[in-house]
Amino acid sequence: MEETGRTLVILGSLLLLGLATDAIGHRSRLPRVTLLLIFGFIVGPGVLDFISPTDSQWFSVVGDMALVMIGFLLGEKLTVSSLRKIGKFVIWISIAEVIITAIAVMAGLLLIGVRIDIAFLLAGIATATAPAATAAVVHEMRANGRFTRTLLGIVAVDDAWGLIVFSIMFTASEIVGGQGNAIALLLTSTWEIGGALSVGLFLGIPMAYLTGRLKPGEPTLVEALGGVFLCGGIAIWLKVSYLLASMALGCVVANMARHHTRPFHAIENIEWPFMILFFVLAGASFHLQALYHIGLVGTVYIICRTIGRFLGAWAGGVISHSDPLMRRWMGMALIPQAGVALGMALVVTHRRPDLGETILPIVIAATVIFELIGPVLTRWAIVRAEEDRSGLSDEYNK
Repeated sequence: MEETGRTLVILGSLLLLGLATDAIGHRSRLPRVTLLLIFGFIVGPGVLDFISPTDSQWFSVVGDMALVMIGFLLGEKLTVSSLRKIGKFVIWISIAEVIITAIAVMAGLLLIGVRIDIAFLLAGIATATAPAATAAVVHEMRANGRFTRTLLGIVAVDDAWGLIVFSIMFTASEIVGGQGNAIALLLTSTWEIGGALSVGLFLGIPMAYLTGRLKPGEPTLVEALGGVFLCGGIAIWLKVSYLLASMALGCVVANMARHHTRPFHAIENIEWPFMILFFVLAGASFHLQALYHIGLVGTVYIICRTIGRFLGAWAGGVISHSDPLMRRWMGMALIPQAGVALGMALVVTHRRPDLGETILPIVIAATVIFELIGPVLTRWAIVRAEEDRSGLSDEYNK
């Protein structure tokens, strides 16, 4: 009972912290995400030890629950009507920044003499973003301009492209390292992506027609959470991307459920408590020692990924004929990187233990940096893009 009481005290304290960060966030330019991460680090094992390593084991479960909800809400942005307005910007910018980021990291690492199989893996991991952090910043700012809608659309599909690139890079790494049959490896990669989309599709069709027919309130919330968690659980059980599966689920429901939008609003009403726990526990899992191991390889990874984001977003903006503000600021808004990258690194550690000791410390250290400064840069980019938009023609502001 003492352990249960301690757990409830910690949960209550962390949730009340969310209220405090709201107040601080309104009086400063720091996003709530960054404040929660910093607080999590302070109360974690590295400083005050209020959250012990045992408590940090909640992180995997809480993180999975938060990310499937985030994926579902991001999938909502991929409706046919919204893609007609911003679709070409979303598609071209997301494809360009994923490909150019991978190329930039790959080239930078090879130039300093990193083994080609390691360079392949880090280039694939570099394509991942932080949908939770980006969505939290947008939610906090209540931003809903053209730039913000495009950003959320890019984030929604970004990790889909990133997972495809990572699967290709992982396969290339194993082929170069002589770790397996090329055809078998390609089939595994195809299953990880196709299986996730299939889970979202097969669950999304009945969910679109069955949900939202009850009265608003608790019944809708229960059925929405049930569908989202079921999707995430099946995806994890099948060893496919639960983030991609939940995005596909949200996309199918948003496009096919013409009679309501209630499941999305129901999820939005309960999402933030999970997000508070997610970011605080993420901060508690940070270790300064990780930064000591970043070295030259990690430094080049961080620099080249940042350059790739800026160049990729700019190139995609040019190809899609987006307005100048989108080209200028979108790369900065896409800097955050978190759980998806760590998930990729853990996949590498599990399937290539010989490379795990090299890959994981670099990704952890980079994640600490990107997750702390990334939300600040995202907020700055949104503010600048939306504030400066008043000087553009009506054509760009539609």
